Amino acid sequence: MRHQVSKDLFAYWRELKGARSAPDRSDIDPGKIRHILADTFIIEVDADRAFPLRLSGTRVNALWLREQKGGSFLDLWSADDRQSISAALTTVIDGVAPVVAGVKTRAENDARLELELLLLPLRYFGKTHARVLGALSPVYQPDWLGYLSAGPLELISMRVIGAPSVRSGVPFRRSEPMENARPRLVVYDGVNRDVDIRF
Repeated sequence: MRHQVSKDLFAYWRELKGARSAPDRSDIDPGKIRHILADTFIIEVDADRAFPLRLSGTRVNALWLREQKGGSFLDLWSADDRQSISAALTTVIDGVAPVVAGVKTRAENDARLELELLLLPLRYFGKTHARVLGALSPVYQPDWLGYLSAGPLELISMRVIGAPSVRSGVPFRRSEPMENARPRLVVYDGVNRDVDIRF
């Protein structure tokens, strides 16, 4: 993790979870992370795996000039990257493993912006496979934020934090259509280490 927003949210999440695999949604006290709330969001894990946003911070909303709550998290991504993001969310949920990713987008005026994405597993009233806590923070504060809409997000890199070994290369094939999609990011038991996957 490079951005302070990601570092602060990850530290808070790790403190909340303690010895558990993930903290509960009810454990989160927004007042304790008020300085990063604008960049945070919560995703619901639904039966259809559309991953609707349950909460969305003001800076996340400002990227697209509209409230994102209720919309699909996958719809924020380029068509080429939706299967990869779905696979990343499945890793977070099934493997109870945090994921950090480098992301880019372009504004309507073609200005480029790089961001960091953090995805963290959450329980919901004790239920697993329920929520994902996340942050999407820009590398710098662009002058067009709140005036121009960003385009679709695109993945630059992705890393599973503190996860067992991952078979790389398989999950991010872009030639296969979405219809064939069961996410292909597979987590295997093995030595505990960070895994870096680049595009």
